Amino acid sequence: MELKLNLQFFAAEEKTEEATPKKREDSKKKGQVAKSQDVNTAILMLFVFGLLYIIGGFLKDIFTGLYQNAFQEYMHWDLTEQNVYQVFIESIIEISKALAPIMGVAIVAGIASNLLQVGVMFTGEPLKFDLKKIDPIKGSKKIFSARALVELVKSLLKITLIGTITFSIIWINKNEILMMSQKSVDVALAFFGETTVIMGLASALGLLLLSVLDYTYQKYDHEKNIRMSKKDIKDETKNMEGDPQVNSKIKEKQRQMSMQRMMSEVPEADVVITNPTHYAIAIKYDEDKASAPIVVAKGVDFIAQKIKEVARANDVVTIENRALARSLYQESDIDEPIDEQFYKAVAEVLAYVYQLQRTV
Repeated sequence: MELKLNLQFFAAEEKTEEATPKKREDSKKKGQVAKSQDVNTAILMLFVFGLLYIIGGFLKDIFTGLYQNAFQEYMHWDLTEQNVYQVFIESIIEISKALAPIMGVAIVAGIASNLLQVGVMFTGEPLKFDLKKIDPIKGSKKIFSARALVELVKSLLKITLIGTITFSIIWINKNEILMMSQKSVDVALAFFGETTVIMGLASALGLLLLSVLDYTYQKYDHEKNIRMSKKDIKDETKNMEGDPQVNSKIKEKQRQMSMQRMMSEVPEADVVITNPTHYAIAIKYDEDKASAPIVVAKGVDFIAQKIKEVARANDVVTIENRALARSLYQESDIDEPIDEQFYKAVAEVLAYVYQLQRTV
C-alpha cells in the first residue's frame, strides 16, 4: 500500500504536462523564453555586411580622404592647441559619418532579431542580483550538463562552417589575391573589400541556417523546462479560481444572505401566488415606484414553503393558481416588474385581494 502511494506521489510530481498559458506568461515576465543568440548574430552580420556591400565606395572615400588629409595637409600645420583641436574635431566628424550607418543598421538588426524570436518583451527580472547565479556547485553542474555538451557541439559546428566558407572563398580567389601586388592601390582595396564582404555575407547565411536548427533546439529545451506536473496544474487552478471549499462556503453564504433579504420583503407583499406546494411568488404593486407589479420573492420547494410561512405570519394573502405561479416563476426575476403577458391575470388576483381587504 505504501509503495503504491509513493508511486502515485511521484507520478503526480513528474512534469509531463504542457505549460499552461499562465505559466508561459509568468516565464516570459522572468525573461525565460526560447531564444537563440545565433539568430541575433546571423541577422546582425547579414545586415551589416549587406550595408557594407551597398556603401563600400562611400566608406572608402571617407577613409582615404582622412588618410590624405593627415599626410598631405595636417602634417604641415604647426603643433598648436587650436590646430590639434581642429584635427581632432574633423577626424571625429569623418569617422562618425562612416560609423553612424553601420551602428544604426546594427541596432535595427538587434531589435528585429529579438522581435522575430520573442516579440515585444520588457522585463528587468534577469538583471536582479541572485546569489544562486554565482553558486559554484550549480556552476560546476552546468559545465558538465547535457546543455553544455550541446553548446560545445554547436560551437564546433560554427567554427567548422564559417572556417570552411571563408577558406573556400579565399581558395577560389587565390590567383587574383597573388596578382594584387601588380595592381594599383584603388583596385587592390576594391578587390579585398569586395572579397571580405562576400565572405561576411556567405558566413552570415551559413550561420543563419545553423541558427534555425539552434532555435528549434532552444524552443524544445524551453518547452521541456517549463513543463508542469499534474499537481502544479491543480495548484495553479486553485490559486486562480480559489479553494473550491472556500468558494462553496462563500456561495452558500451569498445564498443565505440573498434568501434573508428576499424573505424580509415578503411581509410587504400584497399577495403570494402558489401552485400550492412547489411554487410561491410574492407580488407587490406600488404605482409610485413602478407601473406594473413587482416580484419581491420567489422560490420552489423548501424556499416556497418558507415564503408561505412568512406570508401567513404577517397576514399576507395567499392565492392558489397553479398555472400562473409556474409561469411567473419561470418568466419573472426578483425585484423586476412582471412581464406584460401576466398583467391581466395578476390584476385579477390583486383586485380579489383588495376586495378581501376592504371587506375585512
